[in-house]
Amino acid sequence: MTATKTDAPVTTASDEPADATAPVGSARSERLSALVQQHGALAVLVLVSIVASFSFDSFATGDNVSNMATGSAFLAIVALGMTFVIVTGGIDLSVGSLFALGGVLAAWGSRHGTLVALLLPLVVCGLIGVVNGLLVARSRLAPFIVTLAAMLGARGLMLAITDEGANTYLIGKGSFLAELGQGTTLGLGNPVWITLALFVAGAVVLRRTRFGQHVYAVGGNEDAAALMGVPVARTKITVYTLSGALAGLAGALNAAWLASGVTILGNGMELDAISAVVIGGTLLTGGLGYVSGSLVGVLLLKVIQNIINQIGSLDSSYQLVVSGAFLALVVIAQTWLGRRRQLV
Repeated sequence: MTATKTDAPVTTASDEPADATAPVGSARSERLSALVQQHGALAVLVLVSIVASFSFDSFATGDNVSNMATGSAFLAIVALGMTFVIVTGGIDLSVGSLFALGGVLAAWGSRHGTLVALLLPLVVCGLIGVVNGLLVARSRLAPFIVTLAAMLGARGLMLAITDEGANTYLIGKGSFLAELGQGTTLGLGNPVWITLALFVAGAVVLRRTRFGQHVYAVGGNEDAAALMGVPVARTKITVYTLSGALAGLAGALNAAWLASGVTILGNGMELDAISAVVIGGTLLTGGLGYVSGSLVGVLLLKVIQNIINQIGSLDSSYQLVVSGAFLALVVIAQTWLGRRRQLV
């Protein structure tokens, strides 16, 4: 009986290292890409702040840092709600008008007490967010069109309340609402502490709750999420409601800070919020985003604005140029990193 020789794979010395290191290299490259996407804006913020601290004597002073923090708080609250919307793959262009409407409603309601002044913008702006969510989720209309219509409608409602801007409602000095917007705690304005608390809560909700996982799932693949039993429509309605309510709250706090409901505020704020969210690492296509990154994006925009003010010789319009350049670079980097991770 003749013994047969079975075929067996032959491993050479040159083949073995390539097979062993390929997965390790791929995993390392993917981790590096994810790290850059999540923390790249933070690295830029730290670098720019260090350079500005050595270049301008007044940049790192306590008063300047406190003013930047307070000035960033209102946009940050709007950007927080925008983060949830963009992670689902949507967009909300109504937040700027809702911010202005919330401020006017808070100033008007302050005549009936602080509770009314805070609840009124939350309820009204939240209801507008509900309408946005219903039209996007149930009627399957494009978020761009729906929220654009809401932007115009909210701005019109605000003008109707103020008689086309002729009436400016004031918030009484010494009231609790004024203290909430103008007071300080441990050297920082109260709006800053409120913003930090909201971001901590938002991070927990997005990363540690079932609703947060639903938000990521809807943005990643809506059809697959529906097949897995994710309540897609309810999730979309909730994030648009949250975005509207937070925009109204930001407007109310801003009115408390200024002691009046200013009608000309909020123009272009939706673009600033979107820019901050995208700069912070959230994909415009949805499915990936970070609450902390949005906060970093807001701070980076505010630092750039402050640096331009420190220079003095540059017109404030350069802020828009620099912000647009940052946004373009971030989108290009996100696209490149996304393609690289797919190849890996």
